[in-house]
Amino acid sequence: MNRVLTAPVGRLSAWLTVALGLLVAVGLTVLAPAPHRGTGVSAGLPSSTESVQVAELAKQLPGADATSALVVVRRDGGLLPADTAALQEASQSIAALAEGGRVAPPVTSQDGTTALVAVPLSNAGGTDALTATVKEIRTELRAATADLPSGLTAQVTGGAAFTTDIAAQFEGANFTLLLTTVLVVAALLLVTYRSPVLWLVPLAVVGASAAAATALFAVVSRTFGLVLDPSTGGIADVLVFGAGTNYALLLIARYREELRREADRRVAMRRAWRGAAPAIAASAGTVVLSLLMLSFAVLGSNRSVGQYGALGIAVAALFALFVLPAALVVCGRGVFWPFVPRLGSAETSLSGPWSRIGRGVVKRPWRVVAVAVAVLAVMAAGLSGARLGLSQTEQFRVKAEAVAGVETLAKAFPAGAADPARIIVRSTDPAVVGAVVDAVSSTEGVASATAGRQAAGADGGSGLTEVTAVLDGDPSSAAAQTTVERLRTELDSVAGEALVGGSSADSLDVKVATERDLRVVAPLVLLVVLAVLVVLLRAVVGPIVLVVTVVASFFAALGAGNWLATSVLGYPGLDTGVPLLAFLFLVALGVDYNIFLVTRVREEVPARGTREAVVVGVSVTGAVITSAGVLLAAVFTVLGVLPLITLTELGIIVGIGVLLDTLLVRTLLVPVLFTLLDRRAWWPGALSRASHHGGRDGGGNGGGGNGGGDDVPPSTSTPELITR
Repeated sequence: MNRVLTAPVGRLSAWLTVALGLLVAVGLTVLAPAPHRGTGVSAGLPSSTESVQVAELAKQLPGADATSALVVVRRDGGLLPADTAALQEASQSIAALAEGGRVAPPVTSQDGTTALVAVPLSNAGGTDALTATVKEIRTELRAATADLPSGLTAQVTGGAAFTTDIAAQFEGANFTLLLTTVLVVAALLLVTYRSPVLWLVPLAVVGASAAAATALFAVVSRTFGLVLDPSTGGIADVLVFGAGTNYALLLIARYREELRREADRRVAMRRAWRGAAPAIAASAGTVVLSLLMLSFAVLGSNRSVGQYGALGIAVAALFALFVLPAALVVCGRGVFWPFVPRLGSAETSLSGPWSRIGRGVVKRPWRVVAVAVAVLAVMAAGLSGARLGLSQTEQFRVKAEAVAGVETLAKAFPAGAADPARIIVRSTDPAVVGAVVDAVSSTEGVASATAGRQAAGADGGSGLTEVTAVLDGDPSSAAAQTTVERLRTELDSVAGEALVGGSSADSLDVKVATERDLRVVAPLVLLVVLAVLVVLLRAVVGPIVLVVTVVASFFAALGAGNWLATSVLGYPGLDTGVPLLAFLFLVALGVDYNIFLVTRVREEVPARGTREAVVVGVSVTGAVITSAGVLLAAVFTVLGVLPLITLTELGIIVGIGVLLDTLLVRTLLVPVLFTLLDRRAWWPGALSRASHHGGRDGGGNGGGGNGGGDDVPPSTSTPELITR
């Protein structure tokens, strides 16, 4: 790569590159259209999924644009006459907002504590119009019940209310996420560089790359019809900021070293770029290829994360490799003030704390292996008894009114009354429809079933009939999903084709699709990462070791994250989609740090032997990789500012995993395993057969007292942070 390209650091080219980077970021941001955003869970499911087929067939029924909200009022000791009168008054006001201008009379529970009013609404105006209507209904309900005695609970729930509350939860959330991410990155850069100026350069470049990536994905999504899930943008922004800042840290560290050797900052940057560019390109390439494996997922939200993330990482790498070097050269050596690297100033990485850690690791390898494996095993034990899957009512960190309304309704009515299952029968024959209703009603977990709307068949077809089924359980609970599975099995034996849909079926189909994606995508990611490592290191054994350590780190992080989420934060379990995304990010990003370490070790092997090369690798990469890992972990935990438990859990697990990779796997486990494997780590490459100098492989003292010692050969007298 460095033989074909070079850093744009000439007097004119540097300024032109900075201007071009700024123009691209601003131009794309201003001119790009809004991204194509999906609505609802089914937007991410393939068209062959049963719940999606039901949603499509339902469009043929009368009132296809209809949805509903449920007004629920409850008083534990029984509703008072004033409560009932207030509800009737509210119903009259709400009727003006309803589809058709009227609502059904209130239905009171048998115990007299709860009443509900179903409010039919139109979906034709889109999400914005629907949410505005629900907010008006809530306003009317509050006004009608404001003067009643205390103890009355009045809420609006149902499908329309859930849509409203989800939109409200994400209102302004992505801006909050972006602002928090920028502040976290800025603070950590300030701590890392202890300079009032330097931190601004990488932050500006990474911010520009994130803006360009967001705008570019908007163009791509509109052009190719890609769907952007509400949470996808937040995940991708965090990924771009984290990875982009890591690339900047690595390049700046290498540039700082070269400034100690070169008087001309342009020459120093060219040398730094030649040293850092291959490692950064390999790192970015690994992450991009891993993310693109999500293209084989069937769930649209997973595909959009992969596509958006891959595009973002590619843009971040390009800005780090070309715009950042130019910006640093334009700013001059003084950008490092007050710690300006002077020509000929000493570099102490081979005698600092990381050198001592490296020597301690190779001195007692089996003890280090035992401790590292024990730590990983204990953390992975947190998966014992883990619950996988969150219902719709469990998704929010702060309980929404629609969720509270379902819980209130379930105290006196079947929980499924808030959102019945929908069965579409491909027939209007009364005998066929009656058989379906009977089969549904007799299924365990179903409270009641009723035949409803019908559509005549085109060209003499059999037509369609909708059957609604009220389930005993919360529509988004695991129990409701089990009931849907029973319904589908039961209806397979009934004459005529009947398909089961609705929100419970949506949740079940998303769960099945997610589990399938994990089984398919995870092996593909491992194969891609292994292939990249084999090509990069020109070996097989070493890459396999690296992949195994990263997978072990993933399970440890997943276990620790599950324990923290459930036992400390009190969440009910891990969301179904968390393991796949956590696996993808941790494998791809975890291997990054190993790439930076092992490529540096590989460079030292011919002159030093594996044992001493490991010491040097840990010594000269320790500080910068640790800084990068801590920063990336902090950035991912920022996902916790978003309203969904799923994203908080993802941020926690990835943050723990990155710290594990940085502080345990890369610092202790990988160095000691390569020390124990010795030449075998490089098999079948040339290094596994070469005669090394400067240290004894195979368990010697690594040159500690035989002339190798800490002395650096003339060709590497000042250690390099990144492999050439």
